[in-house]
Order: sequence, then structure tokens, then C-alpha cells
Amino acid sequence: MQIRRIAVIGAGPEGWQLAARAAQAGYRTTLEDVLPSNLRRAETGIRETLQREAGVQREAGLNVDEILSRIVFASTIDEAVREADLALDCLPDELESKLEIFSMLDRMAPPHTILCTPTEAVSIADIASCTYRAERCVAVKCSQKMQRNSLSTAESIVLVHSHWTLPEVIETTTQFWQHLGKSVVTEYDGSFAAL
Repeated sequence: MQIRRIAVIGAGPEGWQLAARAAQAGYRTTLEDVLPSNLRRAETGIRETLQREAGVQREAGLNVDEILSRIVFASTIDEAVREADLALDCLPDELESKLEIFSMLDRMAPPHTILCTPTEAVSIADIASCTYRAERCVAVKCSQKMQRNSLSTAESIVLVHSHWTLPEVIETTTQFWQHLGKSVVTEYDGSFAAL
């Protein structure tokens, strides 16, 4: 398994910052939001952030336009996940929101797509149990207490998996986050009572 294309669902600050980091790391990235104004703000935020870091980009042999060319802005989830190897939601950390988005991602994304959600409060085992691809569901959280925008700026994260998660999904997702410059620790979520 290899991740080449990612979809980020939700173009708030956390979402667009993750999309920018993924594009900087070389991934084809689709950033989705139903509100055109959020996508416009996200594009402006990404451009301003990359221009501020222009010196660093040049040292890495990149330029702002090259990185921006890797990002597509989408107004539907279907469009965003059509070719995604990894779909990552950046929605409120509430069970109802997570279940709703995972249900849509599960229906619309290709069968190989890994579904990932940042959460501090919701069990990935519970969310995964409501999908047809429980073996491809993981969660991430910061190793320190989650704060606004901290996932995109944190140096280390915790990758949480359930008893259904395939070892290659854990390995592939770990490599993705490491490629974004994160130190990754894995954690088992044994909260789901079934089995």
C-alpha cells in the first residue's frame, strides 16, 4: 500500500493547514468544503503561509506555485475522495459528526481508501464498526492535549487503531504522518465490546 493522493474534508484552519503540509510533502491533495467562502479563505491562507515560508521552500527545491498546483479545491465529498488513498476529516470532534462523515466517506471513496479522523473524544473502534471497511479506519490525536490547529503543528501524534485495523494500514498511515514530519506512536483502542 502506498499513499499518493489524499482528501482533506473540511477547509477550516486545521484542514487547510494539513492540506498545505501534505502538498509540501509531495502528495496530490484535494481540500473539500461545502462552503465556497471556506475554500476561498483556505486558498488565501495556504498561499500566504507558503509565501511566508518561501525561503524554506526554495532550500527544499520547491516553489509556492509548484506546491499550490498539487492542491485541488472541491465542493463535494464525492469529488474529493474519488481517487483518494487516504481521506482525512477535519470536522468537529463529536460522535454524530464523525459517524455522518465516515458513512459518506465509506460510500463514496474507493475500496482501498484509508479513513482517518483526528479525535480526542470519540472511539475509532465505535466509528469503524459502523462502516464496511473497519479494517481501514484509524484515528490520530496529538501526544499532548489537543488545541486549536495543533494537529498540523504538533511534532508528534498518536495513531489509534482498533482490533479490525490491518497491520499494513497502520504501517502505511504511520509512514504518511512521518513523511509530514511527525513522530508517530501507535495506540490500540479496545473500547468496542463486540467480538
